[in-house]
Amino acid sequence: MEFSTFFEKYKKIVEAADKVFEQIRKEHSNCVKCKIECSDCCHALFDISFVEALYISLKFRETFNGPELDKLLEKANKADRQIYKLKKEAYRDFKEGKDETAIFEKMAEERIRCPMLNESNQCDIYEFRPITCRLYGVPTAIGGKGHTCGLSGFTKGESYPTVNLDAIHQALFNISSEIVKHIGSKYSGLPEMVVPLSMALLTVYDEEFLGIDSDEKKKDASDEEGKKDDESGQ
Repeated sequence: MEFSTFFEKYKKIVEAADKVFEQIRKEHSNCVKCKIECSDCCHALFDISFVEALYISLKFRETFNGPELDKLLEKANKADRQIYKLKKEAYRDFKEGKDETAIFEKMAEERIRCPMLNESNQCDIYEFRPITCRLYGVPTAIGGKGHTCGLSGFTKGESYPTVNLDAIHQALFNISSEIVKHIGSKYSGLPEMVVPLSMALLTVYDEEFLGIDSDEKKKDASDEEGKKDDESGQ
């Protein structure tokens, strides 16, 4: 499967995110506290889009193999079980009629160590880490509500350059939709799928998962259709 065209589009968004982060850090160096071994963002809960999950998963399996890969997958599995439990509790609260905003705020306060955070408090997939990780530490907004790192020096109520995450998410959704159309997936809902990083690392994005009929299956289906036509003509 060839995804290079779509991954190039994705990487342009990554480059833009890195650029705006550096610009804000330059303009507000006293507020952006990001530094090596600061791992506050590595304990935050968030999901990533289909195109990002696909890209990171493929890069992850290109980079690691053997016992090292097995060890990282074990860490990802442990984190994913913890996240699943939290999401299950949040869904239960939602079904019980609890305030949706309060549920989201509670989830935002949860802390789970990212499986890619190594013993030196550095990221094992830093070069291809998610966009959310790249923007953590500068002001962002989603759904009209602003957010920033709790360790930063940005003052509540003050005006700062803010990254519009809604626009980024829309751009990622558009690329995801292009991929699904390109591969002819039978799963039309793939572009809307968002998963934790842990799940993206655990998932093997093969033809079966992506809903792509292999050439052999297509041939079998074609032969079966031809057989039915022959039988109906007798």
